[in-house]
Amino acid sequence: MSEKPRLSLVQIVNMSVGFFGIQFAFGLQTANVSRIFQTLGAHLREIPLLWIAAPLTGLVVQPIVGYASDRTWCRFGRRRPYFLGGAILTTLALLVMPDSPALWVAVLMLWLLDASANISMEPFRAFVADQLPVSQRPTGYALQSVFIGIGAVLSSALPWILDRFGVSNVTLPGEIPGTVRISFYIGGVLLLAGVLWTVVTTVEYPPERLRAFGDSLAAGPEEDVSGAQMPGLALLLCGVIGLAATERYALDPELYLLAGGGAVVGGLLLWLSRTHSRGMLRQVMADLYAMPGPMRRLAWVQFFSWFALFDLWIYATPAVTAVQFGSSNPLSAAYNAGANWVDVLFGAYNGFAVLAAAALPLMVRALGLRWTHVVNLTAAAIGLIAFLWIRNPHWLLLPMVGVGFGWASILALPYTLLADNLPAQKMGVYMGIFNFFIVLPQLLAASVLGVLLATFFHDRAIDALVLGGVSLLFAGLCTLRVREPHVGAHQAGG
Repeated sequence: MSEKPRLSLVQIVNMSVGFFGIQFAFGLQTANVSRIFQTLGAHLREIPLLWIAAPLTGLVVQPIVGYASDRTWCRFGRRRPYFLGGAILTTLALLVMPDSPALWVAVLMLWLLDASANISMEPFRAFVADQLPVSQRPTGYALQSVFIGIGAVLSSALPWILDRFGVSNVTLPGEIPGTVRISFYIGGVLLLAGVLWTVVTTVEYPPERLRAFGDSLAAGPEEDVSGAQMPGLALLLCGVIGLAATERYALDPELYLLAGGGAVVGGLLLWLSRTHSRGMLRQVMADLYAMPGPMRRLAWVQFFSWFALFDLWIYATPAVTAVQFGSSNPLSAAYNAGANWVDVLFGAYNGFAVLAAAALPLMVRALGLRWTHVVNLTAAAIGLIAFLWIRNPHWLLLPMVGVGFGWASILALPYTLLADNLPAQKMGVYMGIFNFFIVLPQLLAASVLGVLLATFFHDRAIDALVLGGVSLLFAGLCTLRVREPHVGAHQAGG
C-alpha cells in the first residue's frame, strides 16, 4: 500500500478555483435574496419561510450527490461530472432570478439556484480527501476557504461597486435594481468559468489507484440499525402531535414545517429499522443513524454555527436598513443605500475570512484545532451581538473582522477534524450527511425565526442578529466536547 503523492501548491490551487465560482453564486444569494424578496412584495415575517428553498434543497440533494459520486467513474472522473453539471444549472438560475416578474418566480429560482450549487459544492469537499494525502488536507481545505472568501468578497460588494459606476440602484415597484441584476449576470459567467478551470486542470485518481493508496472503494460492513425503532417512534409521535397542535390552535404556519419534518424523519427511522432494502435511501439513513462518534460531536458544532449564519443572511439587510439607515421601505433611497452597504459588509467579512484562512495554520499550531475554532466562533459571536449597539454604519466594518474569522474557521476546521475519521469508500456520502447539520439548523431557523421575531422581538430584525451571536457561543461550547486529533494529523502541509 503506497501513500498518495504530495501535490504542488499550484495543483492544490487548481483544485480550489472552482469553489471561487460556486461561492460567487452563494455570495450573491446570501447578500441579495432578502432584498429581492422584499422588493417583490414580501413581508418581513415571510422572509424566513421563503428562504426555506435553500436548506430544503440542500437536505435532499447533498446526500444523493455524495452517494452517487462515491459510486461514479467515467471518462470525466468521479467528482468532476457533478462540478460541471451543477455549474451549468446554477448559471441558468443566476441569469433568470434577477428578472423574476413575481415573488413566486424568485422563490422558484432560489430552489433551482441552491439545488444546482449544492450539486457542484458537495463533491468538492470529498475531492480534497480523494486527491490529497492526510498531511496536505488542512492546506486543501484552507485554500478552499481562501477562494470562498475571494468569491464572496467580490460578489457581495459588486452591487455597491456598480452603484459607484453609475448603475441605477433604485427601482419601480416589482422591479429589481440594475445593480443587482447586472451582478447576477456577471456571477453566472464567473461561476461557469471557475468550475471549468478546475475541471480542465485537474485529474482524478482512477479506482485502481485509489485502492493502491489504501482507499478501499468496496462497501463496508452493514450498519446495525436495530436501535433506530425507538428514536424513530418518538420523533414520529412528536411530529404528529406538533402538526395537530398547529392545526388545532391556529399556530403560525411555519410550525407545520418543523413538526412535519420531525414526523418524516421519525417515519424514515422506523422504516429503516424494519426494511430489507439495499437501496440508496436505506444506505443513507443507515449511515446517518450509525455515523462515527467524532462526527456526532461535530454535528452539534455545525448546528449552532449554521443557525447563526442563516440568521445573519436573512436579517442583516432588514436590520441594517431599519436601524443604521432608518428605512424599512424597499422602494426608498435610504433602504437601497442600506442594502448596498450590507453587500459591502458581507464582502468585508468574506475579505477578512481570506486573511483568517491564511492565519489558520499558524493558529492551529499554537492552539490546536479545537481551541482555534472556539476562539474564532467567539469572535464571530461578539461581532453579531455588536450590531445591537453600533449606530454609525461605517463602524459595522469592525465586527465584521470577528465574523470573518468565524466564517473561515467554520468552512475549514470542522472538515479537517472530520476527514481523517471517515472511511474512504463513504467519503462522499458522509460529507453529504455532515452537511445535514448545515441544513437542519437552517430549516429550524426558517420555521421558528419568523415566530420568534413577532412574539419576542416585536419585529426588530436587529434582535435576531443577537440571537445568532448567542448561537455561536453555544457552538464554541460544543467544540470543547470534540477530541483533539494527534498533532501529526493536522499539521498543514505545503
